[in-house]
This record gives sequence, structure tokens and C-alpha cells, in this order.
Amino acid sequence: MHKIKVSVIVPVYNSERYLKKCIQSIVDQTLKEIEIIIINDGSTDNSENIVKSFDDNRIKYIKQANSGQSVCRNRGIELAAGEYIGFVDSDDWIDLDFYEKLYNSAVYNNADIAVAGILRVNKFKSKFHLKIENATFTKDIYKKFELCDIPEKCYVCNKIYKLEKLKSLGIKFEENRVYEDVLFTPQILYKMESLVTVPDTYYYYRRTANSTVTRRDEKANSDSKYMHAKCNEFIKENNIDIDYLTDKTVRYRFCGLTIFKIRTKGLRQEYSLFNIIKWRKIKKVSEKSEKNTLSSEP
Repeated sequence: MHKIKVSVIVPVYNSERYLKKCIQSIVDQTLKEIEIIIINDGSTDNSENIVKSFDDNRIKYIKQANSGQSVCRNRGIELAAGEYIGFVDSDDWIDLDFYEKLYNSAVYNNADIAVAGILRVNKFKSKFHLKIENATFTKDIYKKFELCDIPEKCYVCNKIYKLEKLKSLGIKFEENRVYEDVLFTPQILYKMESLVTVPDTYYYYRRTANSTVTRRDEKANSDSKYMHAKCNEFIKENNIDIDYLTDKTVRYRFCGLTIFKIRTKGLRQEYSLFNIIKWRKIKKVSEKSEKNTLSSEP
């Protein structure tokens, strides 16, 4: 039996509308040495039949009482046997070379984490939610946070993580909460040593009425405040200068219209004229950013 290179964890709850496309994008990956752990979290729709329609011995199907996405992800971590582990939400999908490119880059650079870009998709359009333009390797915490756009975009699904290291750290998703990524991602970036970014392959994040970020019920609002507070607490406890990573925008207006705009975030400065002409500048490396950051591709 071939070594499992990546374990892919897919929590499923009433996802019949999008589930087939999600699973198909994983089954058809150009990286074949994967295991696909699908955890049915008490679905009451046709999700189970959709999973069972796939005849692939790499799929491990688990059914449990409804317990929440964070419980599914933690169970997936416990069951995973791959060298690396990744997560895909059941209403999203990935490019067919997604795990091959992330895995090859992670191994080539001996990186604990590999990160790809995110395209956010709704019914009418798609746009970059996190754009990765270059392959960059770093061990610097500020650079890791900047490359992943933390704390603004604490996404877990556009990355793979070295499984042995993840298990040794004992970091888990906080259960019985939504927005569990908000704390998990900064913890992992801080405690895992190295990260590499991987351009030209994407995670497709489908924004729907049922997406976590679009929920407006009382529990979702409460959990959002709680998890963001926990995230800020973790950042403060570990003396991470979050102000350095905060998006700062200066606008120059005439007669109420923005003529010229300067946006600063981390080492990037973006200039725009009439919100049409844009150009970017990389500022000089500060004390907080690694001086010997390497750029490399396998």
C-alpha cells in the first residue's frame, strides 16, 4: 500500500445541493496518495446517498449524531494517517492539482504548513479572497500572519498541515462553537515553525445563505464575538504586534470624492488613483519581518 501523503477531512451536514461537486473535486485530485475522511454529522437529507454513490476505496465514511463541524474536524484529526492533513467544507471545492502542489511544495521546503489562495464564489461572480502571487518560505511569525492575512482571514481549509506536528501540539478546534477557525488558525501559525505559500492553485469558497459567515442567528453572533475575543487574547498573550498587521487606509478627497488612496498592510502599500489605477510597493523589511525570507518552488 502506498504511503498516504494527505488526509482530507470533509464534515458533512445536509449538503446535498453541493456535496457531489465537493467530493468529485477531491476524488479527481492529481495527487492520488490521499485518504478522504467524510464525516456525516447527522444529516437528514440525501447527503449519505451521495457519499455512497462514490466507488473509491480511499473514502472512509463515518456517520455520527449531530455534534457540529468542530467535533467532526477533531475526529478527523484523530483518525487521519497521512503525512499532511487538509480540510474541505462540503459546499466548497478545490482545483484538481490543489493537494499535489501544496504537498510537493511543503515537502520540497520541509514546511509544516503550505498555503494556497482562496476564490470566494457566489451565485453571480467570483473574486480573490486571498491571493497568493509568489512562492515564499518563512519561519517569521509576522510574515506568516501577513501572508495568510491574519486576523482578518483565519481560514483553515486553504492549507495543509504536517500531521505529526499538529498532533504533538495538541491543538484542537473548540467544540460547540462556530467560527472555530478564528482561534485555531492563529494558534497553528504561531506554534508550527515554518510555512510556504503556493501560487496558481485555489480553494473555492462558496458563499451561501447557510454559510457560517452569513449566519445572523443569536448563537452565530455570540460565537463570533467569543471566538474573536479568544483570538485577540491569544495574540496579546504572545506579544504579537497586531497593529502592524492591521489594514490602514488614507484617503484624499475633493468635493466628497476619493481622488487618491494609500492602503498599508504589513509590508505592502497599495496606491490607487480614482479607484482605477493601482500599483503596489513593498516597504523595506522591518525588525518584525524576517530578513532572509526565501522564495522557492519545487
